Parts: sequence; C-alpha cells; structure tokens
Amino acid sequence: MPDITLVHSSDIHIDGRFSETFHPLCKVVDAAVRLEADVLLLAGDVFDHNRIPLEMIDRAARKLDDAGMAVVILPGNHDCLSADSVYRRGGLADVPRVHVLGISSEEEWTAPDLDLEVWGRPHLDYADYSPLAHPRQRSTRWQIAVAHGHWVRNDGDRHRSWLIHDQEIAATGADYLALGHWPGAGTAGDGTVPAYYSGSPDLAQTVNVVRLRDDGVVEVTRAPLAP
Repeated sequence: MPDITLVHSSDIHIDGRFSETFHPLCKVVDAAVRLEADVLLLAGDVFDHNRIPLEMIDRAARKLDDAGMAVVILPGNHDCLSADSVYRRGGLADVPRVHVLGISSEEEWTAPDLDLEVWGRPHLDYADYSPLAHPRQRSTRWQIAVAHGHWVRNDGDRHRSWLIHDQEIAATGADYLALGHWPGAGTAGDGTVPAYYSGSPDLAQTVNVVRLRDDGVVEVTRAPLAP
C-alpha cells in the first residue's frame, strides 16, 4: 500500500473576516494541496466563536470542498457543538469529503481504502472535560487520535481546563496524536506516542506533515505556509 500523507493544523480562528486569498484557512488548505495530502486534520477552533455569519461559514465550506481531499474536523472550545454551533447551523458537515466529529459521526471517521481511522472527542459545550478519556480501540492498521486541550507539563498546569496527561496520551496507542489549543507548535507527552501541537497557522506559519509509511514508520515534519 502506498504511503499516506496527513496534514495537521488547528486554531485557525476564523472570525468575521474572510478572504479567499490571504486567510489562514486558505493557506492551510493550499499547503495540504501542495503536499498532496490524503487527509487534512483540523484539531479544533477552526472558528473563533459560534456567532460567525452564515456567509463566512459558506466561504470556509467552499474552500474545504475545493481541497479535493478528505477533511476531518474536531470541534474545539471556541467552536463547540452547542445548539447554535457553526457546524449545526451552517451545513459544513454536509460538504462532500468534510467530516465533523460529533456531527457526521459520534467520534470517528474511517477510510477503508487507506486502512485508516481518525477518532476524537469533540467539545460538546463550553464545560470542562477530559479530551482523551477512554481511548478508542484500534480497528484499522493506522489509527490517528485528535484532541483539543492543554497538555499538563507540571503541577502549575493543573488549574487549566481540558487537561491532557502523559499517561492518557500513551494509552491511546495511536500512530499519531494531532493536538490543538496551543498557539505554538511543539511536541507533547513522554514520547510513547508521537503527539504534536500544530500551533495556530498565524503564529507557527507552518503545518504538521505526517507520513505513514508502508514499512510502519511514522515521519513527522513541518512545512511552511506560502507567504
């Protein structure tokens, strides 16, 4: 089977402004197309809030549709699945090839042709919860977990919300954990599972590129966004 290429980004924070030429979402999608990705993973806070006008949601949906690849979205704390969610009223999950976890399915998306499963637990509302509690059992050769929350580095982090602990990351047993919530890119966990924050494209100016090689090796690099 050929290698699989995933592009991972998060925290795009679409607000009331959107241009098809310069917006960070456009840069992320264009990078995924340039990298010939099989799947684009958006790990939360694609939208800055749930009050986004329908016109902006429609523009974002058209851009994702134009990507011509599978797109998996995990709703985050800013764009959670409340009654007025952008994903409930905007019809974005109805776009071909766009899969919103919590709307299109409860928590997983599977690509049988790639022998790949992506799973994650979306933010259903604005309350605190554990993003990686009760990890999903593997059912495919490749498994990707997605979570939007705060990795606990030390006791000083325990006052925060949506905590992610090293033991929870390791317990996923995933081939890659795509993280969102932090504005900067970087690694997380104890190294048992490849776990990475992509960072906000505005700040990081990159996307994470994950290559699942046929020999079982997982390669993670960062690719720059176009100016």
